[in-house]
Amino acid sequence: MDSDATNRLAPHEIAFLRGGRRAAVTVAVLALQARGAVKPGRGGTMRTTGPAHGARADLPALPHLAKTVHAALYRPAGMRQLLDREPVALALIDLRYELTVAGLLRVFPPGRTRAGRRTLRDLRNRHPLPANARGLSFDDRLLAVALYGDRALTRLVPRFAREAGLLGRGGTTERELRQSWGGGSGGFSCASV
Repeated sequence: MDSDATNRLAPHEIAFLRGGRRAAVTVAVLALQARGAVKPGRGGTMRTTGPAHGARADLPALPHLAKTVHAALYRPAGMRQLLDREPVALALIDLRYELTVAGLLRVFPPGRTRAGRRTLRDLRNRHPLPANARGLSFDDRLLAVALYGDRALTRLVPRFAREAGLLGRGGTTERELRQSWGGGSGGFSCASV
């Protein structure tokens, strides 16, 4: 894969490449939260607060996954419930397919290709983990969470991450790619693609 294509990866794609389904949805939720479209609900859940387009014109257009997550939060949900909702599960299958076609993921055995590992390594070398959120743009925050998962969440958006159930028991984004691809009650796995 050429470096231009690597530079065009969106944060949710980088997150999927790093940590799988949960990581990609976490980045999508943060994109929605920045627009004021999602906030924490009761007991570690998330809920919508308004339209996904938000009032901030300085933010980039929402990717398909974020729009799907927003629509899937028609009822408050925790991360596990959200991952199991059919539209989100299908959008994640599409995302995995796109990354596989791009040569960054392989189907069997599931995981990153050499190009995928190199892409993550290069991105981390160019974008080290920030010490705090001070002075970071929206894009920089999303990229940090995409690349570093829980470590970035706890540094950059700790309160939202904790209250929305993105951290803690059942909320980690640090699962290995193989584990986050399959399982769950949604019934989707590599074999079903």
